[in-house]
Amino acid sequence: MELSYFSFSFENCCSIIFLMDKEYYTYIVKCADGSLYTGFTTDIEKRIKAHNEGKGAKYTKGRGPVELVYFETSQTKEEAMSREWHIKRLTKPQKEKLIASFNKGLK
Repeated sequence: MELSYFSFSFENCCSIIFLMDKEYYTYIVKCADGSLYTGFTTDIEKRIKAHNEGKGAKYTKGRGPVELVYFETSQTKEEAMSREWHIKRLTKPQKEKLIASFNKGLK
């Protein structure tokens, strides 16, 4: 598990350090043309916004707007990147099955 931290000082007298678990997300978005894009990030809302503003991955530029259709969390960057790699190697029907099972779990 990776930890991030930030400190806060009180008028030069003392500091408090906050430790936070850092979560990584592996996600799939559906583009306006029906294609699927898989990526990973630490801030899923910011990343989706970037995709929709044309500032995300090259693949999603001109294919927006995108819709988040699947995500999962990992505790390390390596786990998220590995999961992204494995998902990218799935066929589109396999990805759609993964997305359907995810959506079924939300209901």
